[in-house]
Amino acid sequence: MLLLSHFSPKSSLSHTLRPLLLSSPRASKFRFHPSSFLYSQFYPLPQQSSLACHITTTPSSSSVSMDSSSPEANVSVDSLVDDFKNQSLGADGGLDDKSDTRKVKLTLEDLNWDHSFVRELPGDSRTDTIPRQVLHACYTKVSPSAEVENPHLVAWSESVAELLDLDPKEFERPAFPLLFSGASPLVGALPYAQCYGGHQFGMWAGQLGDGRAITLGEIINSKSERWELQLKGAGKTPYSRFADGLAVLRSSIREFLCSEAMHHLGIPTTRALCLVTTGKYVTRDMFYDGNPKEEPGAIVCRVAQSFLRFGSYQIHASRGKEDLDIVRALADYAIRHHFPHIENMSKSESLSFSTGNEDHSVVDLTSNKYAAWMVEVAERTASLVASWQGVGFTHGVLNTDNMSILGLTIDYGPFGFLDAFDPSYTPNTTDLPGRRYCFANQPDIGLWNIAQFTTSLSAAQLIDEKEANYAMERYGTKFMDEYQAIMTRKLGLPKYNKQLISKLLNNMAVDKVDYTNFFRLLSNIKADPNIPEDELLVPLKAVLLDIGKERKEAWINWVQSYVQELAASGISDEQRKVQMDSVNPKYVLRNYLCQTAIDSAELGDFGEVRRLLKLIERPYDEQLGMEKYARLPPAWAYRPGVCMLSCSS
Repeated sequence: MLLLSHFSPKSSLSHTLRPLLLSSPRASKFRFHPSSFLYSQFYPLPQQSSLACHITTTPSSSSVSMDSSSPEANVSVDSLVDDFKNQSLGADGGLDDKSDTRKVKLTLEDLNWDHSFVRELPGDSRTDTIPRQVLHACYTKVSPSAEVENPHLVAWSESVAELLDLDPKEFERPAFPLLFSGASPLVGALPYAQCYGGHQFGMWAGQLGDGRAITLGEIINSKSERWELQLKGAGKTPYSRFADGLAVLRSSIREFLCSEAMHHLGIPTTRALCLVTTGKYVTRDMFYDGNPKEEPGAIVCRVAQSFLRFGSYQIHASRGKEDLDIVRALADYAIRHHFPHIENMSKSESLSFSTGNEDHSVVDLTSNKYAAWMVEVAERTASLVASWQGVGFTHGVLNTDNMSILGLTIDYGPFGFLDAFDPSYTPNTTDLPGRRYCFANQPDIGLWNIAQFTTSLSAAQLIDEKEANYAMERYGTKFMDEYQAIMTRKLGLPKYNKQLISKLLNNMAVDKVDYTNFFRLLSNIKADPNIPEDELLVPLKAVLLDIGKERKEAWINWVQSYVQELAASGISDEQRKVQMDSVNPKYVLRNYLCQTAIDSAELGDFGEVRRLLKLIERPYDEQLGMEKYARLPPAWAYRPGVCMLSCSS
């Protein structure tokens, strides 16, 4: 049975989908549930979660086990996205990874600008920045307006510069900080702010939009890839509402570093070209407690193939018949430039799948490109969230306006990597009462957000109810497949073992074990069943701290079961260690590391920001002299403002 309920009553998008029986060639039971469909298998979670999304699918007689060792586990619609991506994506897909031996190095004046978003989609007839409802438009042309006084280039990413074919020497230009603070216009740019809406904490918020982010335009590089450049903190737009459109150094450092950290962890994300201080101060009430203070202002240049979000479609679907054509235009735009393989589908691909309903109806993805697109968005989102869960990343604010249609991690606010393993961890003080966006709830939230997105496409009659529900089913199955595969690799197991992994996560939660360090040390366990009992935990002693006799026995029992699994695999200890260390990072961007860099930067010392950037560019390597960055957080790291952060930035 599929039941989605408790959609925001304020939203014109909201409705309760009728219960449907869903199955596919690989249908299997999975449950989406406020205390998390995934983690409820392992251990109980707090019951205060506010997420209202319950889904169960009943398998048909043809269903197969979710065990990843089953040959069917690699069959059916999972191949859909892979087949799409294996095709030549052409100019705008950005997914063709064929390396070009030529190294193009361009000046800023020579960048190849394009403005397809402005050229192909309806825009606002006004260009002022007065806060207002912007109707029947996808964007407003506005220029950066942040006050600047002797701006300074703090940090930059040479790997992002390479994406743009930008010569690294350009960072040395005296005018560079002026150009990337918005104080001086970039030749060829055509700045605009995007209009979008969204659900915030489960409630429809109406128009939101780029309130402090201004897109400069799109760069087409020598590989025909399309990259948008965007200045975050560049000043007011019509979407700023009551805010000033600015950003502070504190949040800008976090966004710059985490954008690059996630990329080097292998997780899809927006990127960051550079970080510039404005030389001016910005007033912020960090904890919303009535104690504002002045903080240094800063601007990050963000880079992505597209900054389109679920909310980009929601806002127009919510405004009734007059704007439904814009939903279609935006969908066509996204498919044309970022999913061209879907545009090129043919009937010969036979991408038709039974829904398992009593009427034996099918979802034919070749007959409706919008349905095929929706399925890919759902599966990309599922893969993204599975990657977050695997590395212990909590986004903090998974509102629908913070969800990328490309499956990218987007909008770094109060994020956090797990230190002590706690499924209910949230880095967002605003989220503390209900923990809607806590670590364990992220898979469910991803589905809930997909449901809102499908509702927008349904309102524009791009997909029907059957196709919408099929996309949501695909999200669930894809997430489970990806997460199980990730955890299997993290443990160096030959195949997925639910009982072993469930017991491990339960143990880690009970003893608040450091997530990153535990999995890194786990590769030192030897596959030798004859290891004396009193030596079994020696490789893990650095993370199994202050455990009593009872807990020690629990861990010994788990390690014994784990060693038996390893011994049966036939893989050498050396080979397994190499494989495990390649998926379990030594270094992640812990909140206290960010705070250390921020504290120094606010005093004018940016050395730690740059050291952290170099560190996170090689998260899986043993970096000589950098071991201190992998240590457990010090006691001061748990003070307010370090591990718990608000959205104020």
